[in-house]
Order: sequence, then C-alpha cells, then structure tokens
Amino acid sequence: MNKQATHVAAAMMGTSRSSSAFPRPDVRVKIVAGVAILAAWQVGVAAFAPRFVAKPLGIAAAFPAVITDPAFQAAVASTLGAVLQGLSFAMLTGVIIGIAMGRVKVFDRLLNLYVNGLYAMPMVAVLPLLATWFGYESNARLATIVFAAFFSIVINVRDGARSVPPEYLEVCKAYRAKRRHVWFDITLHSSLPYLVAGFRLASGRALVGAVIAEFFVSLEGVGMYILTHARSFQHNEAVVGVLALAAFGLFFEWVMNWVMRRFLPWARRS
Repeated sequence: MNKQATHVAAAMMGTSRSSSAFPRPDVRVKIVAGVAILAAWQVGVAAFAPRFVAKPLGIAAAFPAVITDPAFQAAVASTLGAVLQGLSFAMLTGVIIGIAMGRVKVFDRLLNLYVNGLYAMPMVAVLPLLATWFGYESNARLATIVFAAFFSIVINVRDGARSVPPEYLEVCKAYRAKRRHVWFDITLHSSLPYLVAGFRLASGRALVGAVIAEFFVSLEGVGMYILTHARSFQHNEAVVGVLALAAFGLFFEWVMNWVMRRFLPWARRS
C-alpha cells in the first residue's frame, strides 16, 4: 500500500513539474495561432502586395527606432495626456449626472432621450461641429474625448443607481440620512461595478475620439504620427503607432481588471 502511494505521489509530482515547465495548452494554442498569422502575413504581403506595405519583419526592425524617437514619444505624451484629462472631466460630470438620473425621476425623464441619442451618434459626425466651436486646436480634441467618454459613464452609473438594493435606502430613511449621503455614500459605492464597466467603455471610446480628432484637426499625437507616416509610405513605422494604440487599450483594460480584483472582489464573484 505504501509503495502504491509512493508511486502515485511520484507520478503527481512528475505531472506538476512537467506542467510547470511548459505553457498551458491554451497558451500554446494562442502562440501557434499568432505565429501562423504572422507567417501568413509575411508570405502573403511579400508575394502579392507592393513593397511599401508593412510586413512583420519590417515592423520588428522599425520598432526600436520608433520607440526611441523623440517625435513619437512626444506624440504619445500628447495623446495620452489629452485622453486622461478628458476622461477625468467626463468621469466627474458623468457620475453626478448619472446618479441624478438614477435617483430622481424628473432628471431621468428630461435627459434620458438626449443621453441615449447622443451616445448612439457617431463621433465623426460631431467632430466638424466641435472643431468649429472650439477651434482647430487641442481644445477640439479634448471636447471630442469628453463627448466620446461622457455618455458611457452616465448610462452605466444611471443603471447602477437604479439597481441599489431597497434595503439600503430603507436604512437611510430610518436614520434620516441626508440626500448627499444617500447619493455619494450609498448609491455611488453600490454602483461601483457599473462605474468600472462604464469607464472601460469610456476609455476605449476616448482613445478612438482622440485619434479621430488628431486626423481631422492635424494635431500632434499618435493619430497624426500614423497618418503622416502612412501618407509617406513608411508603413512599418505607421503600424508601430497602431500597435502602440492597441497597447494603450490593453493597459487600460489591465488597470480596470486590477481595480476589480483589488478593491471590488465581491463584484467579480457575484
């Protein structure tokens, strides 16, 4: 019996060592799929596309030079700075209006139609108006970012404010809590998962809005960097800029997942 247990333990230890030494099957599948896509891209472009079209090997060769380029670093700083500034303003105003719409029926009836309608409106259609109103400068980009992010936050916070358990509100009434405490101490904290979901949507839309505004207004930023290099047939450098935008989006998503794990573990389990 002891020998059998020893063999079983040894087999389990060997299995755990082998599993820790190699990636998990799903990771291996992702790696193989990525390599296959890159190989097909390289071969297909080399065989059928013009020489200036970006290829994986050319992108890899251009990557260090682009990342260390002061012009690219300045473009990244300009775009990210505008996105963070616009998200901060959209978060502050969107939370207040979203809570008001979720808790006060009059506000909801007055603003619900306009919030939903403007949320569904394409940013490209609004951008010429914003550029005319705010000028062909950085203010137009900031206004576009706020417009892109604001309504996602309002809608999600409104839904979160509506979903507050009635028991919480009954306790507030029993203790005669003031309205500001009901809104920001009970309603806001109960709506945090909805707020995080809204911020996820808002961050992606804000990044898209910043790039579109840079295209239209010709502002310094990652969007203009991509457009300039694409027009000059430097497609490898342009694709590096696109990959940088994808990395920003993944970073925002990682931050939101970290916030959920660190501060809202109960929301992930529910």
